[in-house]
Amino acid sequence: MKKLIVLIIVLAFNLTLKAQEIKWISLNKALELQKENPKKIMMDVYTNWCGPCKMLDKQTFQNKDVVAYVNKNYYAVKFNGEGNEAINYKGDSFGNPNYDKTRANSRNSAHEFADFMGINAYPTIAFLNEKGEFVIPLKGFHEPQQLEFYLKMLANDKYMELTTQEKFIEYQNSFKPEFKS
Repeated sequence: MKKLIVLIIVLAFNLTLKAQEIKWISLNKALELQKENPKKIMMDVYTNWCGPCKMLDKQTFQNKDVVAYVNKNYYAVKFNGEGNEAINYKGDSFGNPNYDKTRANSRNSAHEFADFMGINAYPTIAFLNEKGEFVIPLKGFHEPQQLEFYLKMLANDKYMELTTQEKFIEYQNSFKPEFKS
């Protein structure tokens, strides 16, 4: 009987952990899914050597409010800006011809797609709309409540109304974060 109780507790704990993870997929998969079910894309552009990228993974992308919101409103993509994944985007193919597998966990050459998107700092969270078009890059580490501002602004298309600096500042000042730290 005690073994059964322990087993149930272990299984419940594992299910809880699984439920609190962002459902990461590749960019190619997200673009494919958009064809049948249009949804915005949040793409975490990271590198293996980047300390702030690891902080973003542990402190922000593990936050239950961030996880729930991202999984509901976005296709979440992990993309190594110095990796060797083949990307097919809007009829073009991108790779990393200078990728050196012996340097996989240290600085490597930039991926052609990262260059194409103008991403030159890590981490960068790139947001794409339902058509797979680049909207904005969000550079650097962000706490859950800092990221919440952008997640919600982009998910509800509010960014399209913020055509001046004054409108952006007004929106920013009136924003009330709800995510817990």
